[in-house]
Amino acid sequence: MTSASNAAIVEVSQTANKFRSSIVLQYENKFIDVKSILGLFTTLLDSGTYDLHVHGPDAEEAKKAMVEVFKKHNLNVNVVSE
Repeated sequence: MTSASNAAIVEVSQTANKFRSSIVLQYENKFIDVKSILGLFTTLLDSGTYDLHVHGPDAEEAKKAMVEVFKKHNLNVNVVSE
């Protein structure tokens, strides 16, 4: 398994940082703050399926934007609805 491209990681993080909501990526038993580029570098692989947990005042917009960025970079993400 290889890490996702730097461009994907930077864009995912930049997109997350546009929102006030908490955006957390779950991969197996790890939880990563998507706003942290360092966390993404160590976790985001190009062949995993991730669960995205979004909570906050702009959660709906954040979910849509995050799904678009993941799709654009061919990363599999499943938005968890709490």
